[in-house]
Amino acid sequence: MKSPRYETLEVGVEGERGHLTLTRPDRLNPLGSDALKEIAEAAHYLDTHRDLKVVVVSGQGRAFSAGADLSSFGQPDANGSQDARHDADLGRIMADAMENMNAVTVARIQGHCVGGGLVLAATCDLRIAASDVRFSIPEIDLGIPLAWGGIPRLVREIGPALTKELVMTCRPFGSDEARAAGFLNRVVAPDALDKEVAELVDSLVEKPKLALLSTKRHTNAVTGEMLGMARAWSDADGLLAGLRDPEGRDSATRYLKNLEARRKARH
Repeated sequence: MKSPRYETLEVGVEGERGHLTLTRPDRLNPLGSDALKEIAEAAHYLDTHRDLKVVVVSGQGRAFSAGADLSSFGQPDANGSQDARHDADLGRIMADAMENMNAVTVARIQGHCVGGGLVLAATCDLRIAASDVRFSIPEIDLGIPLAWGGIPRLVREIGPALTKELVMTCRPFGSDEARAAGFLNRVVAPDALDKEVAELVDSLVEKPKLALLSTKRHTNAVTGEMLGMARAWSDADGLLAGLRDPEGRDSATRYLKNLEARRKARH
């Protein structure tokens, strides 16, 4: 079956192996409405491949993903329609589609992994990062709660106390801290990232498919019951409330101004 064509990503399958790659490196692979829809569609497409065992999830260029792109949020789509809550819920739909994929997903993380990009990584079963990756969750500085089911997924991976700290403070953190917290399976030198991912994929595809994928489903079922992932359906409402909050909008303005100033200083 020929792979579909997407505007924001590339998807392919070769036997037991597949890949899903974000392809907007000039913008650090943002997760706008178009990308979120395409990732969800791609996850469903990948599930049509019965022999597939492992999918590598990655981003081109110098970042895994810079996270949510709110620049077009709430704008009319190509058909002239506008549904703000549906737009706000696209991230949750994407994250659920990724997490519910049949195949084992391996996140290959480099450069920057920010906000919604970190949620995308958290939907993956296994995560390998370069040692120089910078993680951050700036949503509260942007005046919005972390949505897309990000809170329960972080609690699952790193525990409630560290989830609260990282989300509330918005402080950046590196690969070593992420590995120590349990978010990453492996941390390697940047030039060894592809080799390490390939070796992990090789080891997984050698395993019998039934037992391999049953282990994924069993583990997800256990953690899903523990964390109540279904409650994330209301994340969109919290996101919409944040986008209307005057104090939150003031915070977002300050954050974006500071971000632009830092970018100019670097250049």
